[in-house]
Amino acid sequence: MGETIWKLFVFSKEGKTDETYQMSRKNAVPRVGERNRGHTRLGCNARLSVVKQQTGNSWVVSHFVEEHNHGLTTPSRVHLLRSHRKVSATKKALAQQFSEANIPTCQQVRLMEIESGGPSSMGCTEKDIRNHVSLLRQEQMDSDNRMLRCFWADSELRRSYAFFGDVVVFDTTYNTNKYSMVFSPFVGVNHHGQTIIFGCELLSDETIESFVWLFSKFLEAMPNQAALVVIITDQDAAISKAISMLLPFTLHRFCLWHILNKFSEKFNAMLYNEQYHRLVNIIKQSKSPEKFEQRWIEIMKTTNLGSNKWLINMYEIRNSCTEYMVDIRWYPSVAPT
Repeated sequence: MGETIWKLFVFSKEGKTDETYQMSRKNAVPRVGERNRGHTRLGCNARLSVVKQQTGNSWVVSHFVEEHNHGLTTPSRVHLLRSHRKVSATKKALAQQFSEANIPTCQQVRLMEIESGGPSSMGCTEKDIRNHVSLLRQEQMDSDNRMLRCFWADSELRRSYAFFGDVVVFDTTYNTNKYSMVFSPFVGVNHHGQTIIFGCELLSDETIESFVWLFSKFLEAMPNQAALVVIITDQDAAISKAISMLLPFTLHRFCLWHILNKFSEKFNAMLYNEQYHRLVNIIKQSKSPEKFEQRWIEIMKTTNLGSNKWLINMYEIRNSCTEYMVDIRWYPSVAPT
């Protein structure tokens, strides 16, 4: 079900350009510096159709039209065609490093051309590189040219993740006052029980878009992405949404420390002073889920806590909560020497 059994390949000038659009372009006053791009659709019938055989995994050509109704691009200009141009992952990484070093885009392109063996072998044009650099700036700067977000991880942090990245704690509770940005480290625990850092970042806001950008950069930077089994965060809807989008197979748990810190906000002063330590004792000292359920029901019956909507909600998601630092097993076969 859903298997592809037929494919059709057509030329880039296949079909007709919308006549209404062409007339509007013909009568329009050209802007300064605008060039005439000509017709991009000329009704070219050149095509190739292939069908998958019912037996085996082979494909057979079912229809082929070789003739074009226009001149073809010369071999010396083939590299300029849009279908032949792509900014590779390597060149994107180089462009980012060059931009961070304040190397002008024109010089970046010259260096890439030399490294590739000439413009025709680079795989993209200077305009493609400029467009990519512009997108990088838009991702990281706002309308006032102030930095929006930044992620950083060096080789040592990436190496630590390769060994201990099965459980990651992501914390957004650190705010910088001077620049009004949120400092959000990715941390874990090594085989000595010590807290280690996998990466650091600064965010100007805590929106879904920012967290999606951050988690995508984190995954790009870290080796062995499949190692991430559990991620622990605070109860932030934007973070949860971003994790569900980019880490659908990673177990997401809420940090108990953050939840306990909210008790003083959710209870009145008298109730908090009377019941806080009892609740913490039930949550942390119950030796089994059954014992926790029994003690929880008892305190709800004997106090006024049973009507607290926030506490009811926390109880409903109790399986999603965990201690801030969890017990991470150490596998000697993969641990660093």
